[in-house]
This record gives sequence, C-alpha cells and structure tokens, in this order.
Amino acid sequence: MSLDVTDLRAFYASPLGAVAQRLVGRTVHRMLGSVSGLRVMGLGYAVPYLGPVRHAAERTLAFMPATQGVTNWPGSGRSASCLVDPTMMPLPDSALDRVLLIHAIEAVESPAELMQEVWRVLTPGGRLIMAVPNRRGLWARRDATPFGHGQPYSRSQLGRLMRETLFAPEDWAETLYVPPVEGWLTLRTASAWERVGTGLSLPFAGLHVVEATKQLHRPVVAVQARKKARLRARVLAPVPVPAPVPGGA
Repeated sequence: MSLDVTDLRAFYASPLGAVAQRLVGRTVHRMLGSVSGLRVMGLGYAVPYLGPVRHAAERTLAFMPATQGVTNWPGSGRSASCLVDPTMMPLPDSALDRVLLIHAIEAVESPAELMQEVWRVLTPGGRLIMAVPNRRGLWARRDATPFGHGQPYSRSQLGRLMRETLFAPEDWAETLYVPPVEGWLTLRTASAWERVGTGLSLPFAGLHVVEATKQLHRPVVAVQARKKARLRARVLAPVPVPAPVPGGA
C-alpha cells in the first residue's frame, strides 16, 4: 500500500524523520557521487534527498506515483515535480544518467515493471540507487513510519529482482540500525547505533541501499538456458495420409 504524500511530508518533518533523512542520505549521496552535468531523477518520494543534487546536476526531476500524490518541489523557482504512472513515464529512452528510488519499489503492484521502465529511461551504463525496507529490520515491522508500509525485501529477493530486470549490483549497504522510536535517547544515540550496526554487520538494519548499473545484454547463462529449453521442446510434424489404393474397398 502506498502512503499519501501528506503522510510522507509529515514524517520527514518529525524528529525521527530528520534522523532517517540524515542517515539514509549519507549513504545515498556517497553512492551517487558527483552528479555535475548529469541528469538525475528521483522516483517515489525522493525529494528529501534531492536538495544537494539539484544544485550540481544539469537537470533534476522529482517524479511521484499517482497513487501517492504529488507535492511541489523545490519550494521556490520552477517546479521540477510531476505526477506519473511509474511504469509509463513521460520520458524518451536513455534520457537519464542517475535514478534514485525511495518509497517506490515496496509500494507498487509490479516492481518488475517499474524496474523495466527505469531501465528504459537510463542511459547505457547509467546507475540506479534505491533504498528498500529490509524485511528482517525493525522499521519494516512498525507502520508508524513510511518504511513500515508496502512489501519489504530480503537481500536475495532484491538481487533476483535486479537480475531479472537487467541491473548489475555494484555497491550494497545497510542503514537505519536505530530503532524507529520517537524517544530522545534513541534520537540522540542514532549515530552510535549506526556505527555499531555497520561495524558488526548486524542483520536488522531498516533499509537496504543498493547501487546498480544498467546492463545492455542478458547474461549468457540465461540465453543458453533458453536455447536448451527450445531444443528440448517436442516438435509435432504432420504425417501424410496414405494415398488410396486403386480398386480398394
């Protein structure tokens, strides 16, 4: 289920939302790297993480699903936000260099169709960075935050989704080890939770953050498997009917 845009805005305006934005943003921007002169799109509700990007990139877009609703972004100047069907975006092929997916994959009915559409609009070698709730994490189990809604993923499920939609993972990180509780103690110790969780590779992080590259061709293994399947397929050939014998009954 997709949250309404007003709920998402309210979360990021809260103290817990500010902590999440800081911790997730640190990992997201490390993976994005320099975006100088690049075309960047955020899909889902990525505007809390697009601020630093907007001033460096050639163009920055904020696309939001129709089921969620749209908010004007940025707050001043020309609006760069748009309400879209995430599986049929109004962009030509190979239009973008970077795509950032946040509050997106877990909220759509067909994640594979969304990923295929992202593949279409990315340039060859373009990169995708996505933050997805971890099904083993505490944040996916508490619906008081946006990360507790929709379908969480395990690492293997995300890996399979990327392989099926022609993306190759390049970097993988976990973040949000702090419990999703609006308490002064947890909020003040959020950075310590993050250091301990990352250092010990604990399994209960709130989010997977993945950087993946668009592949241009399907893996050879998949192609060979399809060829073998075709060779094993049974072929039915027509059998000619014998000609009638002259003078026969």
